[in-house]
Amino acid sequence: MAVQQTVGPDPYFPANGDPRYRVHRYELTLDYRPGPNRLSGAARINAIAGRSPLSEFQLNLADFKIGRVRVDGRQTHYSHRGGRLRIRPAKPIRAGAAFTVEVHWSGNPKPVSSPWGGLGWEELGDGALVASQPVGAPSWYPCNDRPADKASYLISVTVPSAYSVVAGGRMLTRTTKASTTTWVYEQAAPTSSYLVGLSIGKYQTVLLGDPGLGGIPQHGHIPGHLLAEFSRDFARQPGMMHLFQQLFGPYPFDEYAVVVADEELDVPVEAQGLSLFGVNHVDGARGSERLVAHELAHQWFGNSVSIADWRHIWLNEGFAKYAEWLWSERSGGRSAQRLAAVAHRLLSSRPQDLRLADPGRKSMFDDRLYERGGLTVHALRCALGDEAFFRMLRAWLGLHRGGSVTTSTLVAHAARFAPEPLDDLFDAWVYGTALPPLPVLSLGRSAGAESA
Repeated sequence: MAVQQTVGPDPYFPANGDPRYRVHRYELTLDYRPGPNRLSGAARINAIAGRSPLSEFQLNLADFKIGRVRVDGRQTHYSHRGGRLRIRPAKPIRAGAAFTVEVHWSGNPKPVSSPWGGLGWEELGDGALVASQPVGAPSWYPCNDRPADKASYLISVTVPSAYSVVAGGRMLTRTTKASTTTWVYEQAAPTSSYLVGLSIGKYQTVLLGDPGLGGIPQHGHIPGHLLAEFSRDFARQPGMMHLFQQLFGPYPFDEYAVVVADEELDVPVEAQGLSLFGVNHVDGARGSERLVAHELAHQWFGNSVSIADWRHIWLNEGFAKYAEWLWSERSGGRSAQRLAAVAHRLLSSRPQDLRLADPGRKSMFDDRLYERGGLTVHALRCALGDEAFFRMLRAWLGLHRGGSVTTSTLVAHAARFAPEPLDDLFDAWVYGTALPPLPVLSLGRSAGAESA
């Protein structure tokens, strides 16, 4: 497993995260009341100092009332302004030493502002959900908010008993006392802060397919009035899971859940082991099936193998986009080559000033990044041929499972599987801005995909 952290602040979000330490476990105890939208929480954060002593450090946390902050059980000095909780321990933490931070907070959670609108905790008409990418996690819990600082999570949420709680990971217990129920989830795999998913609502739960012995449990949590439409729209998700495990390697987590919120969402949102959709993504006609494939693919590309910082977001989105095309190709739809041609025509009519390797904060969610990312993966497939391409993908995901990577990591990795140098390909597609010619998959080199 390779974990690559940016030295210094994140280039796109310098106010988020602290590279001087890393967290290896969060234990969150939350109590939420949907009516008044009131959240109170306690966090126990186990962390390890970096190469220098820590006389102070910071967590990211939105505008809540702070009840208590302790480091290794001792009260400490702190300040809380502008989304930063700055903590000064009673004595400096030694380089490389393990330490524990406890934070208690309360207030009315709301999204944090960003160039893309509010992110993070969103109060719904009847419940709440979390959609944090890229910097919304501090809207509901204190964290070292940088994508490469991955940790395990234990999350306990108490809500009125009429509501269900769904979080990424395995549900350990559900305990009802009087009028409230406490739901406890464990996510043992290393998880980026923005990928900690949570949804609170009134749901019916259904099993998607039969996982069989040793299979991956897949559940849907949906409003009851959408049960019939959901059953059709997500009927082929178990087939996607089977195909992606063939192509990409074993599913990297214990379970997979999808939630449909009883409200419209602009786009679905991936979290680790969990994806969130809106009612507008459920039409009974499989109108959003490519998005079902896209969000599932993120469990491998982006969640298991994460990015070291946000400059490399194309590694998440380009491979998830290409997974859409692979699903279409293998399920009787248009081939990846035809979908690549559609994307190429689209990009040829758009400004050609986006560089995948470093798109800039303003363009990190630009549609062109997704389409050009998918085309770059297709170009790799064309250059390697299917047998080497799918071997390369499985090795990439196996080698870096639970870790973080950069564009240069992929460039070096892909070179190991190439019959000839790939420098020109990456220079044109990843480091350049002009649109290269459409890559064409040779039929003679694609037969290996059928047994990939």
